[in-house]
Amino acid sequence: MAPSPERPPLLATLRTRVLLMVVGVFAVLLVPAYFIFERISSETTLTLGSALASKQAQYDRYRGMAALDKELTLAGTLARDPAIMDWADNEFDPDVQARGLAAFEHYRAAFTDRSAFIVLDASGNYYFNDAQQSYSDDPYRYTVRSDNPRDGWYFTTRARGEGCYLNVDHDDVLRLTNVWINCVINREGRVLGIVGTGINLSAFIREVVDIDQPGIESMFVDATGAVQAHPDASLVDFHSLTKDIADQQTIFAMLDTEADRTALTRLMEGAREGGEGSVPTAMVSLAGSPMLVGVGYLGGIDWYNVTLMDPDVIVGQSLFQPVGGLALIVLLAAALGMTVLFKTAVLDRLETIEAGIDGLRQGKRGQIRLDRGNDEIGRLSRTLVAMVSAVTASQRDLERQVKERTEDLEDLVNRDSLTGIFNRRGVAQGFADFSDWARQRKTTIGLILIDVDGFKAINDSLGHATGDAVLIALAERLSQAIRRSDLCGRWGGDEFVVVIRGCDAAVLNRIAGELLEMTRTVPVPQDGAASPGLTASIGACVVSPGESLQRATDLADQALYRAKHEGRDRAVIVATEDDDTARVSA
Repeated sequence: MAPSPERPPLLATLRTRVLLMVVGVFAVLLVPAYFIFERISSETTLTLGSALASKQAQYDRYRGMAALDKELTLAGTLARDPAIMDWADNEFDPDVQARGLAAFEHYRAAFTDRSAFIVLDASGNYYFNDAQQSYSDDPYRYTVRSDNPRDGWYFTTRARGEGCYLNVDHDDVLRLTNVWINCVINREGRVLGIVGTGINLSAFIREVVDIDQPGIESMFVDATGAVQAHPDASLVDFHSLTKDIADQQTIFAMLDTEADRTALTRLMEGAREGGEGSVPTAMVSLAGSPMLVGVGYLGGIDWYNVTLMDPDVIVGQSLFQPVGGLALIVLLAAALGMTVLFKTAVLDRLETIEAGIDGLRQGKRGQIRLDRGNDEIGRLSRTLVAMVSAVTASQRDLERQVKERTEDLEDLVNRDSLTGIFNRRGVAQGFADFSDWARQRKTTIGLILIDVDGFKAINDSLGHATGDAVLIALAERLSQAIRRSDLCGRWGGDEFVVVIRGCDAAVLNRIAGELLEMTRTVPVPQDGAASPGLTASIGACVVSPGESLQRATDLADQALYRAKHEGRDRAVIVATEDDDTARVSA
């Protein structure tokens, strides 16, 4: 029996060599493929997390400023109110004090908390009243002293000379814990005191930072890093304005390493230098966990909003793990075609998603191309597209809210609070638009000043409430008497202004006469019954293109003076600056 053929050594078989070669190629390719996949998934996670952190920080900043904008605007306006400045200059004059307290109460009622305070620098007296008007009879509470550490906030803020500043503090006398808005009263370089209001700290935290978002933590810090608002109220650093830095509770103390603290410092510097549109991000370590931090700067109050995000919770790198399994199957199935297949099936698609996310980070909307596949990458793509759509919708909603907020603030600034028509500022802006219109069309406009005759007597005999009712009625009739293309406003006190588009001397004369007649129809309540009898003096002028509002009102005021001098209840119209023979209608 012939001997059987000798079996070749195991390593000599083609199958073994191919198998070993496949295993070798697989091993060689697996290592770089693994690191490439890890790099792309990590960078994708970081890029997406950075984009989301930026958007979240912008949204947190808007929430914070939305809660403070109105209060800051009102407090700043209160600090510039002439009645308040006069009171600060002459605190104990009864008439001046009465006007000052009236202005103080007027603004107090407009604050969200319905509370306000004022410290007059000459005496150091601290006045306060709240929503319940607990101190309306005597708003004086106490006197600040430089030797009292609890009054350090006043002297620290006073030293800054001007502007509005925030301080989270507990007032021992008032027994209130608030976010205090402190605005310096400054008249021609002299500090006269500080006015402001308070926002309940718990309500502020609840509205601004205490938002239930898994993996996201928001807080507000001042320029030294002292925590001013945090979901955990125990971490808030009270009266940080007067504390030594070493005694403050800061965000830097929460970080693990000095390198993390240096990185956060650079983020804060970058946010401040970049302005309110800049939100730099970086990775830091907090309690042993890597966190993505985004920092925005709130220039109006010199605070920073800090948003901490856990990338694993927000993005979830486990979402990428099925892609690695798919890569392993492809590598095992065909080692020779593995590189091309892996690049086509995995890397190219991930790079497309990464490019789209990078576009989102740069502010481009809708740049992630939807992957139609039904595998893990397709699901990841759809998840990211849905996430981008949500972020874009949130951004548009934020832009809409900012626009509405801006329009509301502009309307508040440009409208007279009593009559609802334009105030002096609103008239000035409207006059500038009319002047541009007239310059383009090479035509003129008309300006009419209307002063109520004997208005002081109405106030003195019938009371200020009746006087206000007369002004409101006159404003309503003025609004109805002019064209929609013209404008009217309250120039001050009992003086109104009307600006007529496309108006020459003849038209101006006719309109002034009509307004004079219209004024006589405004009823003046007497003894409980309405009876006509209101008269006014009118001064008007034709305004040439390019002529300033100041010059136009000076000419109209001269004409108004002539109308008053010649007996009132009449209109005097000046056609040009050199017109010595003004037309008069009575």
